[in-house]
Amino acid sequence: MESHIVLIVLMLCDTLWKTAECQFTLGNYLSIPLRPGYHRDGDIMIGGLLTVEIFNPFHHPPFTSVPSVEGHNFRTPLNYYNFLAFVSAVEEINNSSELLPNLTLGFHIDNPYNNFLLMYRAAMNIFSGMDTGIPNYSCKTSGPLAAIIEGLPAEHSNQFSSLSTIYHYPQQISYTSGNLVMSNTIKFPYFYRTVPTELHLCAGIVKLLKHFGWTWVGIIAADDENSMRAVQILREGIKQSGGCTEFIETFHQYSSLVLQNTDNILNTIITSSTKVIILYCNRVCTELVRRTSTWEAPGKIWIITNEWGFFLPSYNVDRKNTLAFAIAKKTIPSFHKFVREVNPAIFPSDSFIELWWKDLCNNQCPNNIQRSCSSDETSAYIIHCDTINSGDSYNVYNAVYALAHALHNMITSGSGNSTRWSGESERFLDFLPWKLHHYLKNLHFKNVLGEQIFFDENGDLAIGYDIISNVLLPNGTQINEIVGSYNPYAPPEQEFTIYEKVITWNSTFTEIPPESRCSQSCLPGYRKLTKEGEPICCYDCIPCPEGEVSSQTDVDACMKCQEDQWPNQKKDTCIPKVITFLTYEEPLGITLTLICIFLILINTVILGIFIHYKDTPIVKANNRALSYILLISLMLCFLCSLVFIGHPDKVTCIIRQTAFGINFSIALSTVLAKTITVVTAFHATKPGSKLRKWMGSRVSVSIVLFCSLIQTVLCLAWLFTAPPFPYLNMKSEIGTILTECNEGSIVVFYCVLGYLGLLTGVSFIVAFLARNLPDRFNEAKCITFSMLVFCSVWISFIPTYQSTKGKYMVAVEIFAILASSTGLLVCIFFPKCYVILLRPEWNSRKCLSRN
Repeated sequence: MESHIVLIVLMLCDTLWKTAECQFTLGNYLSIPLRPGYHRDGDIMIGGLLTVEIFNPFHHPPFTSVPSVEGHNFRTPLNYYNFLAFVSAVEEINNSSELLPNLTLGFHIDNPYNNFLLMYRAAMNIFSGMDTGIPNYSCKTSGPLAAIIEGLPAEHSNQFSSLSTIYHYPQQISYTSGNLVMSNTIKFPYFYRTVPTELHLCAGIVKLLKHFGWTWVGIIAADDENSMRAVQILREGIKQSGGCTEFIETFHQYSSLVLQNTDNILNTIITSSTKVIILYCNRVCTELVRRTSTWEAPGKIWIITNEWGFFLPSYNVDRKNTLAFAIAKKTIPSFHKFVREVNPAIFPSDSFIELWWKDLCNNQCPNNIQRSCSSDETSAYIIHCDTINSGDSYNVYNAVYALAHALHNMITSGSGNSTRWSGESERFLDFLPWKLHHYLKNLHFKNVLGEQIFFDENGDLAIGYDIISNVLLPNGTQINEIVGSYNPYAPPEQEFTIYEKVITWNSTFTEIPPESRCSQSCLPGYRKLTKEGEPICCYDCIPCPEGEVSSQTDVDACMKCQEDQWPNQKKDTCIPKVITFLTYEEPLGITLTLICIFLILINTVILGIFIHYKDTPIVKANNRALSYILLISLMLCFLCSLVFIGHPDKVTCIIRQTAFGINFSIALSTVLAKTITVVTAFHATKPGSKLRKWMGSRVSVSIVLFCSLIQTVLCLAWLFTAPPFPYLNMKSEIGTILTECNEGSIVVFYCVLGYLGLLTGVSFIVAFLARNLPDRFNEAKCITFSMLVFCSVWISFIPTYQSTKGKYMVAVEIFAILASSTGLLVCIFFPKCYVILLRPEWNSRKCLSRN
């Protein structure tokens, strides 16, 4: 709709266009005189909308500090190299014998002055073939117009696309606009550009932020549609990479409105905690912002989306704090030669352009573009010498060559040569713009530098961005150097590169490279805890919970270690758990082993005493066969406790429990047999007692064998169903692996213990009932007391055993075996040894039978 309104306005001037009145009206609107376009006839024409000069429509100082030239106070030829690159490329193609032979390219270049209305005026000039173009009128003396190569701002480029479609000139090649809106191939199918889309620019900025760990940034952008869309993409990309945006400030891209909210933006920047600020706007508004106090904020790193400010002498910011994304470009030797040797008189000129050419005569200009001039032509002011590499001349050059190669492919596609042009010119003229689209879409060639040139599926040239910064050389001078690059078309591992060592940072930064974070990094061993109501980049650092580690900085969640590993003291890595078991080398193991050996020696001594005094009354009276069995079983109980010490394996785990259960059942069965023997012996002495026949040793041994056999059957059933086995317990103790024996069947294990308890209980009851028998030396009293000790030990053992873990649980079981066995040994045999060794006079039948 907007393009149709402008067309109506232009058509109203149709009849007056050639008069000074209409020209005067536009001139008054713009406050500058308009210079005619540059036209050259050819068999095929290329239109060029090249912003050779820009102007400031507001009454403020010009964009750059250039000498005042009468009538040109608000004009700056910042892009004159682009104009020369266009002409240079056409000249080379016309002089080529391989590309478009027998055909001549012509061009019609007009200047849209970065102004919306004058962009339509320039387009009408190109479409009509006149410098004072009239809508819907053509006065062409040369070949058909193949396409328009334009350098319009993003907000103007899509408007021009609508206009060119109306006039059936659909092919549009931009060398500046990365407009995100125009990536829509459905809405803009005939739009191509020799620059990457700004979607890649946003991705490159996010990559840069992620590389340096800058997660806390601010954004300043123009309020046009393209910039706002890019800001949204930037914001989402920063968020997805783990960053946050502290603020987003916008401004109108015209200087008079920029100055109105400069103080607000500056206040936001100064009061913000971020050190990184992204300025997202084109070169014109970058220059506008640069001339405000916004740049005076100290301690900030600027990321800008074009490098133009680096090449301006009035760029008064500390450039060491600035990183600029520039479209990757190369030096074209033939173009530099053209600039150095071309005669300026062939181009439209005025006093301002003449001054521009004089700047190239200065001795401080690079040799590859320095012109040979007389002394009176040399200008003392240098502004354009170094900007040849900052402009879009490389992109213009590629655009012209891309169009020429597409034309060549189209013309030669049928017959293999260009002679068909002469025979089918009429039909060719009618369909040239529409046919060209197919060949541009499938274009692929090498330019003069040997680089592969082709358009991707969106019509964008497959190139990336350079990252430029101010570098301090060893001699103290500062130059603008490429310090990195981002190319989305490169392999993943090569798409982003940065040379940190080359970058020069301001000395005010305490960290190199500087940091920009809302919160300090969480060190390994800690995790982030987001503060309530604040962005995810603002967080507290809390230690990892038990059993978890974080090996990197700024992790959201700690990682659990494997079962056989445990965090180190710093909780930044998992280390193997310490494998523990009761060993013979540690103090506890040594102590238990010495006690066991000592008790075995005592047991052996007592057995020796009983064997030596086997014929004495006290040994005979207490059934010496049962005493021998009991002493031997107690000795085996002491020995089996040693099996509990050392590394558990399959054999020792089986021997531990079964040997313990069977030996103790033999000992308790023997005690029970001795108790029954005592009671039977007392009652058998009464006249007419029938118990005399049960007084033999066979009965006692049978009791021992029968009671032990029951325990043996239980243990065998245990071994055949669910035997004990070695087990690595990784969960019972923190940071250790307990090597222990698993009982296999806990039911059978407690059945074995229960049976021992049954034998103990029966022996205690029988002995307790027989404690007051009238013998001077009644063994039932000793057995009763020994059973009390035995029961006390094992009753306290069960809860203690359940509450301990690892080697201490094993130590508790060993202690229970040793204590209970010692109780039997001491309570039953020490009184007898006392009589045998210290009171031999009591060791007689007369004394034993005395009441």
